[in-house]
Amino acid sequence: MVKYSSRSLNRTFAALADPTRRHILAHLASGDKCVTHLARPHAMSLPAVSKHLRVLEKAGLLQRRRYGRVHEMQLDAKPLKQAAQWVEEYRKFWQGSLDRLAEYLEKENRPPEKRKTR
Repeated sequence: MVKYSSRSLNRTFAALADPTRRHILAHLASGDKCVTHLARPHAMSLPAVSKHLRVLEKAGLLQRRRYGRVHEMQLDAKPLKQAAQWVEEYRKFWQGSLDRLAEYLEKENRPPEKRKTR
């Protein structure tokens, strides 16, 4: 199993836990945006959106560039890729376990005359 930084994964999953932050990331997937553009679709103040952006930045999911007073945000998908790989490792584990369980149940549900004896 691949080793991942628990701090990094914790920050990534914590950032993704909020629907506003997921919406912001989805918005940034189409390209870089300034903070005011990211704030428009949300019924909250600019400082509230900025707090969400700081959480995303701490998780490493975005990078901020400043052009004078304009702050432009850029998506960094590397932490998402690491989180997806972590989830995939567990999916493989559970899929294998479920496949073995299904195989066992199939054997047990066969009529006695069709079961293989050991």
